[in-house]
Amino acid sequence: MPFQSQVPPGELSEKWKQYRSSMPLVAPNNKRRLEVIIVGTGLAGGAAAATFGELGYKVKVFTFHDSPRRAHSIAAQGGINAAKNYQNDGDSVYRLFYDTIKGGDYRSREANVHRLAEVSVNIIDQAVAQGVPFARDYGGLLANRSFGGVQVSRTFYARGQTGQQLLLGAYQSLSRQISLGNVELFNRHEMIDLVMEDGKARGIIARNLLTGETERHAAHAVVLGTGGYGNVFYLSTNAMNSNGSAAWRAVKQGAYMANPCFTQIHPTCIPVSGEYQSKLTLMSESLRNDGRVWVPKSQDDAAAIREGRKTGLDIAEGDRDYYLERRYPAFGNLVPRDVASRAAKTACDEGLGVSPTGLAVYLDFDAAITRYGKSKAHSQNEHNADKNRIRELGVAVIEEKYGNLFEMYEKITGEDPYVMPMKIYPAVHYTMGGLWVDYNLQTNIPGLFAIGEANFSDHGANRLGASALMQGLADGYFVLPYTIGTFLSQEIRNPQVDPDGPAFMEAEAKAQERVNRLMGINGSKSPETFHRELGKIMWEYCGMARNAEGLQKGRRMIRELREEFWRDVYVPGQIKEYNPELEKALRVADFLELGELMMLDALDRAESCGGHFREEYQTEDGEALRRDDEFAYVSAWEWDDTDPILHKEELIFENVELKTRSYK
Repeated sequence: MPFQSQVPPGELSEKWKQYRSSMPLVAPNNKRRLEVIIVGTGLAGGAAAATFGELGYKVKVFTFHDSPRRAHSIAAQGGINAAKNYQNDGDSVYRLFYDTIKGGDYRSREANVHRLAEVSVNIIDQAVAQGVPFARDYGGLLANRSFGGVQVSRTFYARGQTGQQLLLGAYQSLSRQISLGNVELFNRHEMIDLVMEDGKARGIIARNLLTGETERHAAHAVVLGTGGYGNVFYLSTNAMNSNGSAAWRAVKQGAYMANPCFTQIHPTCIPVSGEYQSKLTLMSESLRNDGRVWVPKSQDDAAAIREGRKTGLDIAEGDRDYYLERRYPAFGNLVPRDVASRAAKTACDEGLGVSPTGLAVYLDFDAAITRYGKSKAHSQNEHNADKNRIRELGVAVIEEKYGNLFEMYEKITGEDPYVMPMKIYPAVHYTMGGLWVDYNLQTNIPGLFAIGEANFSDHGANRLGASALMQGLADGYFVLPYTIGTFLSQEIRNPQVDPDGPAFMEAEAKAQERVNRLMGINGSKSPETFHRELGKIMWEYCGMARNAEGLQKGRRMIRELREEFWRDVYVPGQIKEYNPELEKALRVADFLELGELMMLDALDRAESCGGHFREEYQTEDGEALRRDDEFAYVSAWEWDDTDPILHKEELIFENVELKTRSYK
């Protein structure tokens, strides 16, 4: 088995202290002789490229965008977690560690999560030094707010643009290294294969998306910071270009894909509006700080709303079911995402949905507007303010906190969320699964590293809100620049890798053969048609609720669809030109294999945990039923087209007690 033994967490273990002090390093004069390829320029990839350049490594960084600023990290709205305890409300490194382990339903590796909690406190200082405009309180101190699954305020934010502002911070650091010549940027390039030489990752084959030419790029190590694979479901909150192809190309070369069925369904998304919709829009989880989730208690009222005979404003307070507050009184509307999503599905399955499709619940800010309005009026000595004045003041507070999110909602739906309660419904958002990595973030392929959402390491079966930005920046700025030395310290005597060597020529030929095969099919259906059909299968049989029969059926359907794809897909245009349909076809081909593996992984894991909910395994009140005696392990799959091979990394819990998650 290629798995390294677990290193116990942080300062909780003497063994870890000894390990940390003995990690090999690369001297500054030797860093200048070593080349590193980084694929992806989001928060993880961009931060890593900037930091590696600063350290003195020779770096090549690749993005399929026209600019690193286009990376999907800009879409993260709500905030970034850090155990600073500025609120003095009981937070600590250990509490962040514990909340993350618990939030992931005890399916993540203790050591990695504790390191993440330790490093979190440095990320904020780094971002502030870069000029990231975090929100501040009246006295000028950095402000915090709460997110789901925790009972403290540890989330730093820049209104509803946190991801964008953090990405700009990373981008300016990266731009500085590019201007100094330490980093070479390749924009509008997509990795289409990984190059292996003597059992190590030594480079990539990239396609120039503007000219269609294939290129060979060599290095001593390859880092994938290419995000998740949520778009396997077609409809998701991801940008439409987001894909899992870089990671899947590594899997086809022998890398293990870990926990692929662990997909996060985000509870706060604008509902689907039509059959031909191709993108879903996320409303930040931060809105659940002040928004109350509810549905009508009566099916008759719900039906009247769906048919347009009533609106949410017509439902009296006593006729509303604030079901999260009722079912989970300790956390209320701030339960973790998987819990909130399943609760919304249950309400809609009971006929209480409030959109024409029946798939929506309300997120209502009326109570918060009134509360903030009264507080503001009191602070301004307006003790006799009437309802209109209180509402005016309250709306101003909400607008200051969430204004851009409210504007976005109104532009998309045509409804004013300051007046009408928002309609939301769960949607595919984040993938906790990813490439298997050890404690150093190295895959089972020597020299191949995966960071951010591209790896599986930190979030278990469910990611807590505001932890994606934390992990991406932790991996890029602080973890990988340190741990990669363990591998690169053994490479300082190796000469520069030759991109014209036999391994590279063979890899390029195989990649080109795959492209030629796609172009030569000349069928009758577009890549988009196959992608949409795959998404329907995935959502139906591997979505919010799964069962053995459906997963078996779904896997058969995907195999049939895959065979049809390679028989009847039509890709217009030419290879050696700008051809986005060819890009799409290559990605859909990978999704068709990855989707099958997700079905297989979900079928193998005969338990419910986090975002993986098997209908056969639930408590009497509909909560997830884990089976720690049999499934306290990481599923690491080795791809085989006929029968993928399962490797297991047993999860050992030395510092937290395994128990049933409860937010009640």
